[in-house]
Amino acid sequence: MQRARLIPTTGVGGQADAEQRATSATLAVLSIVRDFSREIFGPLGASKAEKAIVETFTEVEVKCPDGNVRPDGLVVVKYGKTVWRALVEVKTGGALLDAKQLNSYLDAAREVEADLVISISNEIGIAGAHPTEGLKVRSNSRVKVHHYSWSEILSKAVKCKVHAGVDDPEQSWILAELIRYLEHPASGVTGFSDMGPAWVDIRDGARQGTLTKRSDGLDDIATKWDELLRHLALRLSSETGAEVAQLLPKAQQDPKARLQTVRDQLLTDGVVTGDIRVPGTASDIGITADMRARNIVVDCTIVAPEEKKGKGSVTWLTRQINEAPRDLVIEAFERNGRTPRSADLAAIEQDPTCLLPHGKGDVQRFRLVLHREAGQNRKSGGRSPGFVDTVNQTVDSFYEHVLQNITPWVAPTPKVKRVVNEDSEPQPKAPVPVSAQDQSEASPISAEIDLTANSNETDQTESVGLTETRPLSIEQ
Repeated sequence: MQRARLIPTTGVGGQADAEQRATSATLAVLSIVRDFSREIFGPLGASKAEKAIVETFTEVEVKCPDGNVRPDGLVVVKYGKTVWRALVEVKTGGALLDAKQLNSYLDAAREVEADLVISISNEIGIAGAHPTEGLKVRSNSRVKVHHYSWSEILSKAVKCKVHAGVDDPEQSWILAELIRYLEHPASGVTGFSDMGPAWVDIRDGARQGTLTKRSDGLDDIATKWDELLRHLALRLSSETGAEVAQLLPKAQQDPKARLQTVRDQLLTDGVVTGDIRVPGTASDIGITADMRARNIVVDCTIVAPEEKKGKGSVTWLTRQINEAPRDLVIEAFERNGRTPRSADLAAIEQDPTCLLPHGKGDVQRFRLVLHREAGQNRKSGGRSPGFVDTVNQTVDSFYEHVLQNITPWVAPTPKVKRVVNEDSEPQPKAPVPVSAQDQSEASPISAEIDLTANSNETDQTESVGLTETRPLSIEQ
């Protein structure tokens, strides 16, 4: 017995059924849950107003000069006099988007004055580019094309439901049902789980040093690695609610340049690398897959506190990562030093000075490194861990038990300090007045002086302050 589903997975008999069901369910929820539709369509130019009306349609037919075309869906967002439209093409499972089909939808979008063509599939492009080559979209074209992977759709749905929250309880439940549907294997929505058919040859060639520029599958594996990095960013986005993103240097933001960089890494060193940025953390996450050593390396760099020296800076760090794996390696870089000293967390907890030369030193930064053996299988879910499985697990463990627990050092607020001129004479303090109660509690001798003193003596006493007393005279 199981809880009834708003969107049942029964009746999905093949690729066509999965695509129709996924398209209808997703577009229907987008028309109901405004928070979700704002998350999906807002960045693409649609109105973000809360009261905007979102209409979605399936089984659309558009008449074009070269014949009618049937995109999977149509989205219309209205707010006041503003109308935004987008045609939608959906693929599930292992089906790939077709350039010819998408180009026909671009022509159809111009006919109906749509602003955009949105493609959705399990593919993930490299460096943020569309995964389909051969699209006829000029830079100055009025109609654009944008791709969402199902992983990204699911990640945004989870972030909207779990982290941001949906105020309307019915809308919140409907969005939860969509998430439940998309996470079911029968929906045809899959995360990144396969390095592709060329994986074994490229993996072994990199380990043996036999790869060349003409090796079959080199570009495919380079593309798959970048897709895996974007998949990791989407996983962390879903789990943290933050806008986690793959971090690319400016020179690699062009897809062709990024592809060439990954190719060169494989050919030269037998490794592939990448970086992920989680907003608000103390460091970016570096990820390296070393084919020759058969391991995964995840690392980050933490700036040491300027006001803490030697052992103090080490214990400042280790206190924050007491839940980290004991084999986590910490490298300490001295100021003006080139070669770091390193040890694992277990050894450092026994003796924090083992990271310091002669037990002393001024640490400038730390590098935290987690090593794990890489799975060898191209696919996830087998009897032995796949390559993607081990990368996912290593990154998840590093973030959860290490990076998310580190608070960056912040310099204390500067304090005001007064400068005293030693050559100047100290200023006399103002006399402290005595209250009536203080006077009543004066000693008997002082009281007798006040009662027996003549007027001249009283004037003199007042002139020097009430706190002054004179010894009692025999003659009085």
